[in-house]
Parts: sequence; C-alpha cells; structure tokens
Amino acid sequence: MAKVVLLLSALCILAFTNFVQCHDQVLNVEGSVYCDTCRVQFETRLSEYIEGATVRLVCRDIETEKETYTVEGVTDKNGKYTLKVEGDHENSLCDVGIVKSPREDCKDPAIGFENSRVVCSGNVGMHNPTRFANPLFFMKSESLPGCKDVLDELGLFPLDFN
Repeated sequence: MAKVVLLLSALCILAFTNFVQCHDQVLNVEGSVYCDTCRVQFETRLSEYIEGATVRLVCRDIETEKETYTVEGVTDKNGKYTLKVEGDHENSLCDVGIVKSPREDCKDPAIGFENSRVVCSGNVGMHNPTRFANPLFFMKSESLPGCKDVLDELGLFPLDFN
C-alpha cells in the first residue's frame, strides 16, 4: 500500500512540474536575413547573407490587434538570428520582420515580403521549443551582372526572346 501511495505522490509531483513549466515557457525563433542581389525576391546562388541586420518579432492580440510582446535581435556573420520569446502567445499573431540593414548597397525592403509569421505558443501540437521563420531579405538597388546567367540556369529567364 505504501508503494501505491508513493507512486501516486510521484505522479502528482510530475504533473505539477509539467503545469509549472507551461507558464514559464521560453521558445526560440530562428531565421536568416540575406541580400537579394538579383532583385528576384527569392534566394539564388548569388545571394549574400547579411551580418548585423536588425530583426524584430512583434506579437499582436488576435482580437484587439494591440501589441502584446516585442523582442529584437541582430544577425550573426552567417546572417542567422535567434530570438528568445518568453511566455505563451497562443492568442496572438506573431511576425518576425526586417528592421534595418547595415549594408548601404543592400537596404531596399521587398514590399510584401518584410515579415514572416511564426507560431509562438506551446499549445499547438509542436513539441520542439524552436520555431523557424522563413528567410527575410533586403534587395540591392540594382541587380548584379551575373543574375541573368543564374536565372538562365534555373530555367526562369529565356536565353532568346521570340
């Protein structure tokens, strides 16, 4: 009988520990920022990752659209960033967006592609504490000379026009 009581006590403690962890939830949002050197709004072999680009995660309440959480970060030498998100944002829509490029030659935002939606809740069936955002990018003011060749290789730009 003592073993049963001990086992039930252990299960209760474990259940309580799991409940406490839900309230102190920390997620990591990871992504990258690159320079779209061909101005095609997708990554190519000529794209360059940007070190020192500023990104911001903003969560807004689904109903009121008021900002509920914000955190900023900067990309490393490989154009990668990790944002630490504290708390559960189940009732919010969260987007990571580009804020600033340190490169004068690559600072044009791509209209419509400035943000990436990310789920910042542990209550959605994902058990991994890391969330991955789609790559974000800035564009050069003029594309590089080799971009036509890259698009030809991808079959996206005809070699001859009829």
